[in-house]
Amino acid sequence: MDRARLADFLRTRREALQPEDVGLPRGPRRRTGGLRREEVAVLSDMSIDYYSRLEQQRGPHPSEQMLAALARGLRLSLEERDHLFQLAGYASPRRTVRAEHINPGMMRIFDGLEDAAAQVVSHLGETLRQTRLSVALLGDEAAFTGLARSKHYRWFTDPTSRSIHPEEDQAEQSRLMVANLHAAYTRDGTGSRAVAIVDALLPVSPEFAELWRAHPVAGPYCAPKRVQHPQLGLIELHCQTLVDPDQSQLLVVYTAVPGTESHRKLRLLSVIGDQLA
Repeated sequence: MDRARLADFLRTRREALQPEDVGLPRGPRRRTGGLRREEVAVLSDMSIDYYSRLEQQRGPHPSEQMLAALARGLRLSLEERDHLFQLAGYASPRRTVRAEHINPGMMRIFDGLEDAAAQVVSHLGETLRQTRLSVALLGDEAAFTGLARSKHYRWFTDPTSRSIHPEEDQAEQSRLMVANLHAAYTRDGTGSRAVAIVDALLPVSPEFAELWRAHPVAGPYCAPKRVQHPQLGLIELHCQTLVDPDQSQLLVVYTAVPGTESHRKLRLLSVIGDQLA
């Protein structure tokens, strides 16, 4: 670990970012350009003291997970992210966590959707980032670990994960989940996380195994969805997706038709979502 160069790299990238780049207000009292240390800490989901010690060359050796969080908070490109890992003493990529890196362009769009029900999802159904409204609508999907990080895996192993959709919609959801996994399995190949998920599901879920043998194929768009919210009841949604081809990630934004009961419920969630969670 090269503490001095790591600290300098973090400082230069922090000073290169402007508040507007990460969806923060500039405010009238800001005297210098760039982000403050405390702002980077919040964006990276770590304590201000931890981040400050890294910049001051007196912090602990950060784990790969902490470095991934820093790369996300500082909106680093993949090349900059690899450099960050190297400065911290890690080899640059064999990395399964590489697929979890959200590129700066995707993050800039996500930052502008703070009041929308939006989330960044990997091609394996792993939620990487959610807005507050997305959490209120769908639950905290980024909190899972291991294979359960994939919504596709949870769908066939945890019955509670299905409660978000009406029972009559669940068969089609199952088909779409398997179709998406088929595409990832074919694209990623031997040794991939897609293969690990499929290998884990085949012996434990007869429903998955039957659908897998049928080779379902998903369409190129995000179909309308009905969400059964535990407090507000049925909410009918449309979704728009932005695909990042290099990362195999999607930015998904859920909307409701203005003037409908579902639109009213979505607006209500945006106001009191934290109280209902």
